[in-house]
Amino acid sequence: MKKLRFLVSLMTRDNDYQLEQAAAAQQAATSLGVELQIVFAENDAITQGTQVLRIIQSAEALRPDAILCEPVGGPCLPQVARAAVAAGIPWAILNRDADYLGELRRSSKLAIFSLSPDQKEIGKIQGQQLAALVKNGGGVLHIQGPSENAAAKDRATGMQMTLPPNVQVTSLRGQWTEESAHRCVESWLRLNTSQKTSIGAIGAQNDAMAMGARKAFSSIGNIAERDKWMRLPYTGCDGVPKTGQTWVRSGSLAATVVIPPSAGRALTMMVQAVQVGTRPPERSFVTPESFPPLDQLAAKA
Repeated sequence: MKKLRFLVSLMTRDNDYQLEQAAAAQQAATSLGVELQIVFAENDAITQGTQVLRIIQSAEALRPDAILCEPVGGPCLPQVARAAVAAGIPWAILNRDADYLGELRRSSKLAIFSLSPDQKEIGKIQGQQLAALVKNGGGVLHIQGPSENAAAKDRATGMQMTLPPNVQVTSLRGQWTEESAHRCVESWLRLNTSQKTSIGAIGAQNDAMAMGARKAFSSIGNIAERDKWMRLPYTGCDGVPKTGQTWVRSGSLAATVVIPPSAGRALTMMVQAVQVGTRPPERSFVTPESFPPLDQLAAKA
C-alpha cells in the first residue's frame, strides 16, 4: 500500500502555539505511519497562498494526499481550497471557520472540514479572567491579533460579552508574536494618552504577545513608572504547557486560556477519512479552558 503524504500549512515559527501545532501534527503522523511536510507562511497570507498553490500545481506524483491549513488571513484561502479540491486533494481548515466549506462539500465527496476552538468562547473566558483581576475601576489594555483575522475579531467580541461594561478597553494591534506586541506597546507608551489612561490589567490574545507587552513595560527607564506597570496582572491565550502554563506558574502571567492543539487531531481525522472513505463533519471543535480555573483565579485575586 502506498504510504500517505500530508501537507500542514501553519502561520509562523515565531509563536509557541504554532510550534505546538507542528509538534502535535508530527506526533500524530509518526503514530499513524504517514509522511508529513510542514510549511510556515511567516504571517503572510500571500506567501501562504503561494506556498500551498505551488504544491497543489506540482506533478501529480508529488502532490500530497491531503492538505491541512491554518490560514493567516481572514478569507481562509478560498481560491487555494478550490484549487486543491479540483485537483482531488482533501482540504481541512485549522482554528478558523471558513464560509466556503459547505459549497465545496456540496460539489465534492472529498473529506473537507474544519477543526477549531470556539474563538468567542476563548474571548469569553479571557473576559471573565480580566473581570476577576481588574480592581478599583481600572481599564484593560488589550493586545489583539491582526484586524483582518477572524479569530482576533471573535476573541475580542467574546471578551466584551463577559467583561463588565464599566471596564474601559484600550486596544492595540499585534501580529501574534512577542516582538510585534513589544513594538506596539512601546509605540503606545510614547503617546500622551498612555499616561492619562487608567489601566488595571493587560490582556493579550495570545501568550507570546502578553510576554512581549511585559518586555516593553520592563524597559521603561523611570523605575517607579516601570514598577507600576510590572505589578499589574497579565493574561494571554494558548496555554501551551512549556510556555503559557509555565509562565502562569512562575507569576509572569496571571492567567491564560488553554487551547488544545487541533493539528494532531485533525490529521488523525483526515487519515481515517482517506484510508476508510469516511467523511468528517463539516465543523468540529476543541474545548478551551481557563488556567488556572476561574474560581481559583477569583479567590487569589
